Amino acid sequence: MKYTFHPHAEKELEEIESYYDDTDEELGIRFREEFKTTLSRILKFPNAWQPLSKVNRRCQLNDFPYGIIYRIESNAIYVLAVTHLRRKSDYWTYRI
Repeated sequence: MKYTFHPHAEKELEEIESYYDDTDEELGIRFREEFKTTLSRILKFPNAWQPLSKVNRRCQLNDFPYGIIYRIESNAIYVLAVTHLRRKSDYWTYRI
């Protein structure tokens, strides 16, 4: 299964990576590894995580306060947002 990002989700990911890299390079590396692992789990089991609506789901990262909001499209995952779980939770809904 393939995946693509909404342009704003891609920008969010870059900003998060930059933040952790600036804080501590090792933390940035750990975040990237955790993100890749979580995305791999989504690709293997796309229906396994919390539904937010009929088509959108959220999978949380294990060691960071972020979640990947996505939807399943044909044979692909479309990442709508990489969102901080303790901030405004529905800011991304216009991206649908």
